[in-house]
Amino acid sequence: MTIRVVVADDQELVRAGFGMILDAQPDIEVVAEACDGAEAVEAVRVHGPDVLLLDVRMPVMDGLEAARRVCAEFPATKVIMLTTFDIDDYVFDALYAGASGFLLKDVRRDDLTHGVRMVASGEALLAPSVTKRLIGEFAARRPGAPERAVRPPSRLLEQLTVREQETLRLLARGLSNAEIAAELVVSEHTVKTHVSNVLSKLGLRDRVHAVVFAYEAGAVVAGEV
Repeated sequence: MTIRVVVADDQELVRAGFGMILDAQPDIEVVAEACDGAEAVEAVRVHGPDVLLLDVRMPVMDGLEAARRVCAEFPATKVIMLTTFDIDDYVFDALYAGASGFLLKDVRRDDLTHGVRMVASGEALLAPSVTKRLIGEFAARRPGAPERAVRPPSRLLEQLTVREQETLRLLARGLSNAEIAAELVVSEHTVKTHVSNVLSKLGLRDRVHAVVFAYEAGAVVAGEV
């Protein structure tokens, strides 16, 4: 199956470079490019891509507002934010807007293509240089996060089984599926099932938002190891 991508960046060389790298892959097709947020939203509306690569800072409409609109209006399109900095306030807001993660603009060719494939398959993505510290800082600075449902987030945890709650806490510590499997002494397939159940029951888009939810709901504390 071909992964259809829109690349949005106000720097022509960045757009062209990313486009060439992605188009060279047998399973990826760049269906459109955009030079600002408004064009990005329109490109998603017209082409219905699987993934939108979206620069954080752009003219006319910035990447954050574009991410909000795309995630709200076109939930089937996964958004990856592009940024120059590994810790960027705009990225925190982008995660709340529904983005599935972000990559640094100096990303290596292989990491770019791998990231697009990951997000297209439903996984979340953080740049390699960004650790769980980002999520910890994100949660710590967002005590007044917007409500996700009528019930407080902590009540939503009651929908999860004990095993699913354990999985959520390990996710929030930044563990991979393999590491979670080792901690729980179960197979990776079982972990994938637990993660899928957590996302489904809590109505979350991906692993990044599951981690954020864990901090907001008090399942873990920022800085906890």
